[in-house]
Amino acid sequence: MLNIFYGNMPEAIFNTSVYFKNSYEDSWITDSFAREMILDVDQSVVLDSAVIDSPVMGKIAPVTLSGGVKTLILIKNVPDKIFNASVCGDNCAKWILKLAEHSDITINLRHLMDFGDGCFDIRILNTDQIVHSMKELVPIAGLYV
Repeated sequence: MLNIFYGNMPEAIFNTSVYFKNSYEDSWITDSFAREMILDVDQSVVLDSAVIDSPVMGKIAPVTLSGGVKTLILIKNVPDKIFNASVCGDNCAKWILKLAEHSDITINLRHLMDFGDGCFDIRILNTDQIVHSMKELVPIAGLYV
């Protein structure tokens, strides 16, 4: 299940790019799930663990990926930490939900992310309520962001 804490959360890792730069492992980049996320969010193709082909920037290192993709990769590979997912755009929301299908994850958000028109299960930690749609989520999240 996806757990979200809205607003300031001191224990959350705020600067995900710095954390990623100093902790990622090559295997995280070549993982099939990471390859799919990188292709979908950044429209870039993983060539190997150190080289990604970006249509905008050419050949890049993993540390040059978007903040959103780096945060998604951290959420997947460092499950004992809580990451500020506000660096993620709405194009990352479906991936956050997919990650939560496989394990319980907790993220911090400081903005209202659009999780789409479908049904989902999200626990809002601020109120310990479970919501199943954006219609249910927006009024609660709006109290905190």
